[in-house]
Order: sequence, then structure tokens, then C-alpha cells
Amino acid sequence: MINYKDICDSVIAISKVAGNFLMTEIEKIKVTDIKNKGVRDFVTYVDVNAEKMIVEALKKILPEAGFITEEGVETHRAEKYNWIIDPLDGTTNFVNKVPIYCTSIALMEDSEIVVGVIYEPNLDECFYAYKNSKSYLNGEVITVHDKPELISSLFATGFPYQEYEKMDEYVKVFKYFLSNSSGVRRLGSAAVDIAYTACGRFQGFYEFGLKPWDVAAGVIIIKQAGGVVSDFKNGNNYLFGAEIVAAAPTAHKETIKALEMFGL
Repeated sequence: MINYKDICDSVIAISKVAGNFLMTEIEKIKVTDIKNKGVRDFVTYVDVNAEKMIVEALKKILPEAGFITEEGVETHRAEKYNWIIDPLDGTTNFVNKVPIYCTSIALMEDSEIVVGVIYEPNLDECFYAYKNSKSYLNGEVITVHDKPELISSLFATGFPYQEYEKMDEYVKVFKYFLSNSSGVRRLGSAAVDIAYTACGRFQGFYEFGLKPWDVAAGVIIIKQAGGVVSDFKNGNNYLFGAEIVAAAPTAHKETIKALEMFGL
């Protein structure tokens, strides 16, 4: 059996090296460095090089593990262990020099996320958890901040770059929360949104059109901080199902109710 804590400690160190690389490169980015993977879906040499850096370091920790990566640096899938990596979550923020982005690294054992690390270098904040641990921010235990009333709860969300078939219903949900909660924030990084919910800055996060590397690390962090994670139908297809609700318990119930109310 692997030692989850030791692996998490190693991943924290790798995440910080990668995050510091992002910080050194942000002022060097030029318009000619920005490529389009799709509509409003950007990639730079920074994403790719950070992913290479992370992959090579992770191979030394768990040589038998495979990889699920955003930039496709390594595509080998293994039977038992797989790393799920987003080297730069919030690339649009990054290329526009908006200081909200992060590295996100998770380890999946069979179908369970057993290690998750999110490092946001602008504030030097490292969120992490591993199997059977508590959740932490820079070494301090964190928990979700549940609030009994929707009107006092603050939410986060994001809007998909390409999938617009549900947008009318999604906007109705957005308006509902604007009218009935303390507000809705759109930071531009799903991993940061989940981490902020895990430590109580937000009460809930919901979004569709996501990839596994956007949410994998956050899943274990918020679960072990006392939060609830599901897809929009309150099921378990949130890692590969392209939709997620990650929230404190009361906010999770309210979010599922709103999604159902408006046909999502």
C-alpha cells in the first residue's frame, strides 16, 4: 500500500515549483505566445512546459502511475494509479495578467481520488488533502462554512467556453442565486473556486462543461473539509461527467434544488 501522506508532501513540493515557474513567466508572455486550442480556449508554452515539469517529477514518485493531463504531454493510462493534472488552471486569467490561477494535481487510485493539491502562487496558498486526512491550507486545517440561510451564502460559478446548449437554463440559475443569495462570483479557475469553498470563503460552487483535471484535486479537498460533491442530478458522475456541485451541505441542497427548478 502506498503512503498517501508522503505522496501528498511530494506533490506539494512539485506544485510549488510549478507555481513559481508560472509566476516567473507571466510577465514574459507575448501575444504571439498565445495559441487557440478552441474557441476562447487558450494555451501557451507556459502551460506545456509546466506540465512537462510536473509529469517528469511525478514519474519519480510513482513510476507505475499513468496520466490524464490537460495538455497531453503524457497520455499513458495505467490500470490502478493515474495522475490527473492541470498545470495552469485559469489560463485566460494568466494571459491577461489577472492574478487568479493555479496548478492542480490529483492522484486517482482505481476510481477514487486519494491525493489532491491545489497551489495558487499569487497568494502562496496551498490547499491539499489525502485519503483519510483532514483538508489543509498551508498546514492549517480547513472546513467548509455552512450557513443555514441561502440569502447569507456566497456562491461561485463559471461559464463554459464552447457548450452553449444549456446556457438559457444556466443563466436562469445564475439570476436565481443573484436574487436569493449574497451573490455569485466568477473567478475564472474552477480549482480555485472549489478550494475557496473548501475553506469557507464561498458556500457553494457549480459549473458545467468542465474536464476532470479542472476538478479532481478539489474533489478530495472539499469532501474532507466537510463538503458535499455531486453532479447536477445529485449523482456521482462529477469527475468525468462535465458538471459539478461542490458545496457546504446546506448550499449543496439549495444548488441542487435550483438546478432542478430550471431544468438542469
